[in-house]
Amino acid sequence: MNLEDSYRIGLLFAGIGLLVVLVARLKVNPFVALLAVSLLVGSGAVALGHLGTGGPDAATSWGLPGVVKSMQEGLGATLGGVGAVLGLGAMLGKLLAESGGAAVLAERLQAWFGPSRAPWYVLVLALVIGLVTWFAVGLLLLLPIVLRLGSGEKRPFLAVAMPLVAGLSVMHALMPPHPGPVVAIAALHADTGLVLLFGAVVGIPTALVAGPLYARFLGPRLSVAWPCAPANPAPIGSNVRNPSLSMTLAAILLPIGLMLLATAAELTLPKGDQTRAIAVFVGDPKVALLVSVCFAMWVLGTQCGHPRARLLAFTERSVAEVGMTILIVGGGGSFAQVLKDGGMATALSGLAGEFHLSPLIYGWILAGFIRAATGSATVGITTAAGLMTPVLAQHPEFSRSQTALVVVAMGSGSAILSHLNDGGFWVVKETLGLTLRETFLTWGVCETLIGVVGLLLCLAFFPFV
Repeated sequence: MNLEDSYRIGLLFAGIGLLVVLVARLKVNPFVALLAVSLLVGSGAVALGHLGTGGPDAATSWGLPGVVKSMQEGLGATLGGVGAVLGLGAMLGKLLAESGGAAVLAERLQAWFGPSRAPWYVLVLALVIGLVTWFAVGLLLLLPIVLRLGSGEKRPFLAVAMPLVAGLSVMHALMPPHPGPVVAIAALHADTGLVLLFGAVVGIPTALVAGPLYARFLGPRLSVAWPCAPANPAPIGSNVRNPSLSMTLAAILLPIGLMLLATAAELTLPKGDQTRAIAVFVGDPKVALLVSVCFAMWVLGTQCGHPRARLLAFTERSVAEVGMTILIVGGGGSFAQVLKDGGMATALSGLAGEFHLSPLIYGWILAGFIRAATGSATVGITTAAGLMTPVLAQHPEFSRSQTALVVVAMGSGSAILSHLNDGGFWVVKETLGLTLRETFLTWGVCETLIGVVGLLLCLAFFPFV
């Protein structure tokens, strides 16, 4: 590692440290703090002679204005990808909660499995729904149900919150059809079926450790208050009633089904096929959620006797509640883009490359370093996959099963070290009502456990495949 890369890595950690001080100690609004630190770190990158994807020459032409351009691109790209998803997901979750659907489903689950098993069936729900939905979508869909499960009980909030986020995160990091594993499979010419198999074999016990077991360890050491569960709305008239279980399940499963349809079409139909194009269109998360919100307003709203004015109030309040979250996620995107354009991700990956390691461990380290630098699990695994292609080419003895395990290990690495430049960090903090310290101790440690336990399981299975 050369001296310039050392400076870039030092600048990265200095920026993260300043961000922690601003948000945790000085109580600066996280969105303001993210933008301010992005400007400072970007200015430092320009002083070091690097800003912009074009390399050092681009820094000469961009100068300090390039910092603002990088921030703008990161903000726009992040909100363009998740802004509508967060807003529509919040609407769907609010309709589910305010209509009484969350209460209906929670009561049925408790009747089937018993209150004492709530952490385990929350984990199962998170694994199933997280397989085909984005992390933020699954969180917003399931959170009202989780809050209902804890209503009136003495169970610690983390006992059900940790299985929820752990299950969703494991699916996002390890399993196709999520974009990171899909890109890694293509880059490394891995077998999709084997990645699914090993992803499940590694992911399920990993989620158990990072979710229910970690929650059990954390419970006596960290007390987090239950957020207010949505109360059943007061009846407006004799026609207002709770939705049935089938109506509730239909509203929850519709977006999942549409996204799964798109995935199946991409895997089975040739490019250019009209049916595939339609399925991919309706299965896009933004389109699927828009359709699902309209469906939920009908099946959970007007069909249950709620007036349209009240449904409008539900959706408006839901967007107001996640407005700051959306801004903070965008600020995290700005910070992440500045770190990428400033050469921090490249410096970290170069540092990992100086150690002569097994491709499985090397891929895990690359994905973890890039994730820490950019704040994105998807960027971490996809960038690491590109860097791993020539590495695996030097190991023709690797079997298809071993290559699939490398993909799973890279997915595990892409989950590690979630911190202030990660949009998911802020989504979890705001939606679960946590403080900054609580978010680090819950979500931050959970993500690192997923990374470490996933790697250990991959290493354990590697000699046998």
